[in-house]
Amino acid sequence: MIKTFTIHTTELDDEKIAIEQLISQLNPSGVGEMPLLKNTIGIIACHYEFVLSGIFEAVCKALPFEVVGTISSAQSVPEITDLLLMSIMVLTSDDVEFELKVTESLVSEKAAAEVISDCYKSMTSAEKPSERPALILTYAPFILQNCGDDYVNAVSEVSGGVPCFGTLAVDDTLDFKHCFMLSNGEYYSDKMALVLIYGKIEPKFFVANISDSKILGQGANITKSMGPILMEVNGRHVIEYFEELGLAEVTETQYAMSSLPLLLDYHDGAPKVSKIFVMLTEDKHAICAGAMPEGSTMYMAKADDQDVIKTTTETVDNMLQNIENASAILIYTCIARSMALGGEHFKEMELINQKLGGKLPFLMANSGGEICPTLVSDKKAINRFHNNAFIAVMF
Repeated sequence: MIKTFTIHTTELDDEKIAIEQLISQLNPSGVGEMPLLKNTIGIIACHYEFVLSGIFEAVCKALPFEVVGTISSAQSVPEITDLLLMSIMVLTSDDVEFELKVTESLVSEKAAAEVISDCYKSMTSAEKPSERPALILTYAPFILQNCGDDYVNAVSEVSGGVPCFGTLAVDDTLDFKHCFMLSNGEYYSDKMALVLIYGKIEPKFFVANISDSKILGQGANITKSMGPILMEVNGRHVIEYFEELGLAEVTETQYAMSSLPLLLDYHDGAPKVSKIFVMLTEDKHAICAGAMPEGSTMYMAKADDQDVIKTTTETVDNMLQNIENASAILIYTCIARSMALGGEHFKEMELINQKLGGKLPFLMANSGGEICPTLVSDKKAINRFHNNAFIAVMF
């Protein structure tokens, strides 16, 4: 069993006030010790100003448990949604264990997949050589030259298909300057954190994507690619595909293409996964925010505000039907979804607060890339790296 609290602060200037606000939410009476059980971890999301001001470091030093998460451009916890916010979901339990470790650099001479694999092995070989985690939480910075699919595939392979859930950081700068992973008062632009959760928990996963009704035209077979670089579809240069859809000029602007996600069918029986176009190379190849594997089928779709709210509403209604015996919901939503909402960029988060507020502790944050299974069986999960998705885990 996991007991959950959500705490938050908007205090950016005074470390003492920020700490007092957070601790008072954990222990409102101020009498005795905080209501923490044997094992505790805090999942954090905050605007980068909390890191630059020193508030994040001070808070981590003051709290009696480990803290991990990422920078996020906006967050929501019960009763509050904001940009300049620090939110922490506190998970505490007597019979569920949390093990946190930060990898080596993901931009070193070693491949990122190898770094992640080595980190996982070091966490499992000594303490729990035969026990399998029930869930892995993953937190990483946004690194333009790296592919999030490589992270997910590495965790899936080394763990034997343990369900994996998490996010890449996202900020509100134009050059992704402050997209840090956060861990115990430190912040990293090149390292990933793994949290292995052991015990009798049965996580349930939910994904909201683009409606099939928003697909434009016919699917195209990816015939040549290299990681996130899409070169050919249907045996022809990818720019010709965009030209056929009347998008040759639009592809010159990443912002304009952010509302046109690419849906991938891997032909493995799992639901389609969305990817976002980032930019064109000098050779007019498309760089995407995720791997575009050869042999998969790609569909262009049109994201808009109405579909964001529609798909999120359907997913949350499904979550509410499975809420019995749950202790918390952790949610990440792609920054592209809030961009699709235009001037009402908090509308999706406000919807969550309206539907979940008072029913279950939750933390929701914007994401630069979402990690969530699309299918889970008794044997293993099919973990995927998503763009333009709303993901949630209930446990």
